[in-house]
Amino acid sequence: MKKICLLVTLFVSLLAVKSNAQDKFAAWPALAEFHTVMSATFHPAEEGDFDPVKQRSGELVDKAASLGKSVVPAQFDKPAIRTALKQLKTKTAALNKIVLKKAKNEKINTALVSVHDTFHEIVGLCTEDKDSH
Repeated sequence: MKKICLLVTLFVSLLAVKSNAQDKFAAWPALAEFHTVMSATFHPAEEGDFDPVKQRSGELVDKAASLGKSVVPAQFDKPAIRTALKQLKTKTAALNKIVLKKAKNEKINTALVSVHDTFHEIVGLCTEDKDSH
């Protein structure tokens, strides 16, 4: 019985986390657009397939620029998000430059992970209580 309660609690928690992320993306369409390309490039690279990031690194640059120019929803608008958006733009440009120079996959991966981490920093900042900072 305890195992069933634990599994149900875990399942409900996972649904809440997924719902929270979807709420962020619904409130900020440009964030959702970046996420679509980030997901389509990062997850294959985790499995050793670097073709998607090699083909779409320029698109990551474009989506990061669009995200940076987009209207940040009021509930997320804070200096830390603005700073992270600038970092995302810089890091996607660096990734694209590495890809265009036909760097080795290890170097591309390092840059891609950095872009991914910055994206998740932004998503995390959207979760934090705006008044706690």
